[in-house]
Amino acid sequence: MISFPVLIEAQDPPANLIRLIAARETETAEVQSHYTYRQTVSLDEMNPSGFIQGTYREVRDIIFSPTAERSEQMVGKPSSTLAHLGLTDEDFRDMRDIQPFLLTKDQAFLYETHFRGEETMDGVDCFVVQIRPRQILDGQRLFDGLLWVSKNDYSVIRSEGQAVPQIRTLKTENLFPHFTTLRQKVEGDYRFPVLTATIPSIFAAAGSVCG
Repeated sequence: MISFPVLIEAQDPPANLIRLIAARETETAEVQSHYTYRQTVSLDEMNPSGFIQGTYREVRDIIFSPTAERSEQMVGKPSSTLAHLGLTDEDFRDMRDIQPFLLTKDQAFLYETHFRGEETMDGVDCFVVQIRPRQILDGQRLFDGLLWVSKNDYSVIRSEGQAVPQIRTLKTENLFPHFTTLRQKVEGDYRFPVLTATIPSIFAAAGSVCG
């Protein structure tokens, strides 16, 4: 169950707040597309007593072409000693597209939004906006959670939520953790996603937990 922070009641935000956010996010995506960066994935599998019993590690270089097409190159080989947990195609899609989520103009129409209040985050006065998918089509992966948005320039400072949908069948379940993604200024006032942390709450049938 996702619990949200207590927020300060505030005056109504700009009527076109989501358009302003989407415009800023689109600019951020354009600036980010000119960078090459390295993505490190580190996952620990813990037993019910809280001790690490397996790990997964991988490093990838992320490159954008002049037309903003993304490509990835593995650095070395992934290492895994996971005992019970397995990473699925959806997990890797979430790491690539949902955890570093940008609410660009071509994504905004997929979501319904609700203004939740105001909060100071990392020293920045922010609007807090809750976003949820309007609908989820078969095979689609989307974000469900909160965005902290600078009141000054509408940059997203932080996102917190979950990739959806959870996938359950009669025989298997593929569950996805609640996560927080932090952003930092990289070029001028543009903020890029730099760190994602998940909360250890995904239990496997054998009694393991993903951290």
